[in-house]
This record gives sequence, C-alpha cells and structure tokens, in this order.
Amino acid sequence: MVQEKGTISIHTENIFPIIKKFLYSDHEIFLRELVSNAVDATQKMKRLSSLGQAKGELGELKVEVSLDEAAKTITISDRGIGMTADEIKKYINQIAFSGATEFMEKFKEAKDANEIIGRFGLGFYSAFMVADKVEIQTLSYQDGAEPARWICDGSTEFEITEGSRTERGTDVILYINAENEEFLSQHKLQEILEKYGKFLPVPIQFGTKTDHVEDGVDEEGNTKYKDVEVPNIINNTAPIWTKAPAELKDEDYLQFYKELYPFSEDPLFWIHLNVDYPFNLTGVLYFPKIKNDFEIQRNKIKLFSRQVFITDEVKDIVPEFLMLLHGVIDSPDIPLNVSRSFLQADKNVKQINS
Repeated sequence: MVQEKGTISIHTENIFPIIKKFLYSDHEIFLRELVSNAVDATQKMKRLSSLGQAKGELGELKVEVSLDEAAKTITISDRGIGMTADEIKKYINQIAFSGATEFMEKFKEAKDANEIIGRFGLGFYSAFMVADKVEIQTLSYQDGAEPARWICDGSTEFEITEGSRTERGTDVILYINAENEEFLSQHKLQEILEKYGKFLPVPIQFGTKTDHVEDGVDEEGNTKYKDVEVPNIINNTAPIWTKAPAELKDEDYLQFYKELYPFSEDPLFWIHLNVDYPFNLTGVLYFPKIKNDFEIQRNKIKLFSRQVFITDEVKDIVPEFLMLLHGVIDSPDIPLNVSRSFLQADKNVKQINS
C-alpha cells in the first residue's frame, strides 16, 4: 500500500476548531458517539454474515473500550466491518476537511452543537473535543483487503499509511489532551459507559473484573475457590422493551424496574408500548406508588434511540399529565443526538406527544 499524506489547499481553516468550540460544554458525549459507531459497524457485520455476503467466522462480536493512563490514550475497538483506505478517504476526510465557512453556512439553522452532530453524522469528530491526535487502525471484512492507518492531529493535515491490524474491525485511538485528563480515569469512563451504553445491543467490555469461582475440593472435602479475571461487560443487550410482552412475566417487569430505580418501591402497574405507525416507538412505562413529594418523582422517564440513551428530560415528548410515570421510551425516529432545543422542533417528537 502506498503511503499517502495530504493537506487541503482550498481552505486553510477546517471543521475541528468548530467542533472544539461548540461542543466544549458537553464533551463526555465523545464516548457515546464512538461506541455507537462501533456498535453500528458490528451490527452491519452480523447482517452481512446472515445474508451470506461476508465469508469467514464472525468470532466474538463485542466492543472493547480500554484505557492506558501512562500513554494517555483511550481506545475503542470493534470486530465490525472495518474500512479500506478508500473508505477512510470517503467517510473520514471528506467531512473533516470541508472548509469551516462552507460548513457553518450549510448548518447555520442548527441551534447548538448536539444538533449539528446529530443531523450530519459527525459523531466521529467528537473525538477531537478531548484528543490532540486521533488514530484509526482498521481492516475491512472484504476479501483481500489491506489494513489501513489514518492519523490526524486536528489540523488540516492527515496521513494514511499501511495499518497493523490483523483481524477484521477498527480501533479508534484517542490521545487525550491536557484539558481533558479527567477522562483518563477508570471510574469516570465506567460511569459514562453505564449512562449511555447500559442497554446497547452489542456487548460492551470495559476492562476486566475478578470473579470468585469453584476450583475443586481440598483433602477435607471442602470446596476450593480461585480468583479469575473475566471480561467486565457493562450492558444488558436485550432489555425488556425489545421483547414481546408474551415472552415476559410480571417478575421480569419488576426486575427491570429495580434495575432502573434500585431504591424505589414496586410500581402499581405498567404499560408495554409497541407502536409502529405513524412512527416507531417501544418502551415500558410504570405507574409508581404516588407519595406526597410529587417533584421528586419527576424526570424518571429515560429516552433512548435504538438502545442508546439520549436524555431523561422528556417534557417535550411526554404530555404533562403523564410526567409522573417512570420507565423507558425508545424511538429510532428521534434523531440520535437530540438536544432539548431540537426536541421541540422535530416533527416526530410532536407526533409522539400527540
């Protein structure tokens, strides 16, 4: 593979300063975006395989997030479809290096950064909110594909060279900048992954945990135990709202309620939603035991889009009289990166409310 370097001569400016400037207030979403991309690539791989369009073993399909505090890197790895060097040029470079003025002109009606990202598929670039340099190592599932590496420091220069990845899939490596070193914390990353990725449809592994397992018996006949390191999977890939009510028992609904609200009393009853016209919407809404402190009960409905957590501020979606309910609403018709200003304007949101 020929090494390639490039700069963009038409505009000296590019999109990265805009991303840094606009997104500074909510920079934890970089992890949601990159993990969502990895999940999408994994699901595409599963689909291609089921259609017979991809050869070879699927292997274990999961997304791994790893932290290297010494190197100051966060890596998001998947075994999805991967990319060729040409696809990197098509999907990564074209957006990044369109001139900033032209970019802003195009999107000037967007109210804020979350909306810009959500509407224009810029999720990958949220990486530059927290990283000085981003590297992609990738190998496409296609027969005879060669591994490719893309690296960029958030200026107008990028480099594509031969990559080192030997298995199908993609690594996105973020070299975290000095202002964002708070993200180089195991605890912080786990918290963000659990917030946005708790119900993603592909297993998300973050490090390992120690499990205490049986290891035979000793001479006196007592069970022996040993500690083993096992993958720390942070999500439940098939939450109850993705299943048919006929498959579920009352205890499944109650168990899920406890998962969402660990310290609450059992609800009075619940409704399992499954709407497919005029928009798609699934979910489970619970009627809690009402106490006198109404205010404390509010903001207990979580909004998801394809199992990715969006927000728990749902006053623009749920009519006022239902605001005391608890539970989950999931709609692929809601744009993924909705911000509150965008929620009110979106026609699907208005329909859902009605």
